[in-house]
Amino acid sequence: MSDPLSLEPEEMRRLGYRVVDRIVEHLGGLDALPPVRVGDPDVLLAALGGPPPEAPGDAAAELDALFERVLPWVQHGDHPRFFARIGSPSNYVGVLADAAAAGFNVFAGSWTGGSGPATVELVVLDWLRELCGMPEGTEGVLTSGGSVANLAGLAAARAARLGDRPRPEAVAYVGGQAHASVLRGLRLLGLGESQVQVLGGDAAFRLAPDALRAAVEADLAAGLRPFCVVATAGTTSTGAVDPLRELAAVCAEHGMWLHVDGAYGAPAALCEPGRAVLDGLELADSLVLDPHKWLFQPYEIGCILVREPGALERAFALDGPYLRDTAGGAVDFRNRSVQLTRGGRALKLWLSVRVFGLDAFRRAIAHGIALAEHAEALLAGRPGWEVVTPAQLGIVTFRRAGDDALQTRIAAAMAEDGFAVPSTTVLAGRVVLRLCTINPRTTFEDVEATIERMEVVAS
Repeated sequence: MSDPLSLEPEEMRRLGYRVVDRIVEHLGGLDALPPVRVGDPDVLLAALGGPPPEAPGDAAAELDALFERVLPWVQHGDHPRFFARIGSPSNYVGVLADAAAAGFNVFAGSWTGGSGPATVELVVLDWLRELCGMPEGTEGVLTSGGSVANLAGLAAARAARLGDRPRPEAVAYVGGQAHASVLRGLRLLGLGESQVQVLGGDAAFRLAPDALRAAVEADLAAGLRPFCVVATAGTTSTGAVDPLRELAAVCAEHGMWLHVDGAYGAPAALCEPGRAVLDGLELADSLVLDPHKWLFQPYEIGCILVREPGALERAFALDGPYLRDTAGGAVDFRNRSVQLTRGGRALKLWLSVRVFGLDAFRRAIAHGIALAEHAEALLAGRPGWEVVTPAQLGIVTFRRAGDDALQTRIAAAMAEDGFAVPSTTVLAGRVVLRLCTINPRTTFEDVEATIERMEVVAS
């Protein structure tokens, strides 16, 4: 019996060219598309559902269905006018590397299963370590994204400071602008609501060192055990960076672990404007960053870096008789996170840097910072706008004169209009609009036209 799940080489080549042509066509025309299209659930299910077919279908026709009925209904995080949340302005070389990794069915969970991809991951991790200023000996692992990376870093913190089990007296501290995945990660690690102190911020929405010190001293006096502080290097709402150096000093004073969530913001250390804002990043005990954000990679690739060698292994190492033939070599990445089965995420970042060069990434990040500063200047100079928080790491927040409902209507109308997509958040109890401008393909004219369009839909 011939393999029922194989194609002839020429058919594979023909279909592959068809896919590449579609991707190139899509990327070439991305600017003319709406940044996001949301489909009707019933219409999509009617078009895509039904029982699985028993007989083979026409491969070319089914590929066309994928491109025409499924893929149009997504947010284009790489669109030059996708300003919502934090985009993913990926690059085509990364796409090719992902395709190669899938085509070779790369496994990167053990050295014996993928020593080549594992070596590339070690190289990429060292690049990221150096970019963020962390010391030699820092270890890490690539994850699906910031949520799992935060979980991994917090698990390392728990293992290093509390041992191998939750302790009812343990306390962790987070700022009011911490990402929701941090709170979820702490909950998954067994910390109850009373063990997580969410501290208010300063006027710039940053975690205040004085507030942290006061909370720690009060908890120590109550017989509790402060063990971890979570700082943010680039908050999702405003781009603010917590005062990392001062927070690190409080942690050192009390023997606490400093976990820094720099999922989108940390790569800005590559350029001079970002490096100045991220002072103290190198003092983190664990640091999260997402290359699928400001290092321009396709989904998914996150990263956790941990200063203390062996800390990730103490939190995650696993073994079993079925793995006895796979141990050994330079590294087994299955022992550094929750995944045993994992693909070759490092290949795309490695190949992108080698093709474009690091300076291209540096200039692209600096461009994103300049775009937000341009938006701030425009808003400050036009009647009817209030800049709520200044441009910080590619994010600026603002309001149109009016109530909260107006800000929400502007964002919704912009998404429906299809030209550009801002988003909203809430600061000090007020709804504000925000632009995140980290896409290197975004132009100053895109920013200007978007603000003009928001004025139109607000009227």
